Amino acid sequence: MLHAYNCYDNAPMESFWGTLKNESLSHYRFNNRDEAISVIREYIEIFYNRQRRHSRLGNISPAAFREKYHQMAA
Repeated sequence: MLHAYNCYDNAPMESFWGTLKNESLSHYRFNNRDEAISVIREYIEIFYNRQRRHSRLGNISPAAFREKYHQMAA
């Protein structure tokens, strides 16, 4: 990142937050902050980081990419 005011530096995070809002948060009405934190944490840790397909990984999930990598390395 070069500058905080450069919109192109922030594009990956803007994309992530847009994805989070569209795929998860728009389906909930939270009663309190702890409930929102729990849903966001579950989305990131369980779905986004492990199951969601990522175009940079050849449209496979991170778990499948990791398994494929370890098979190739063995």
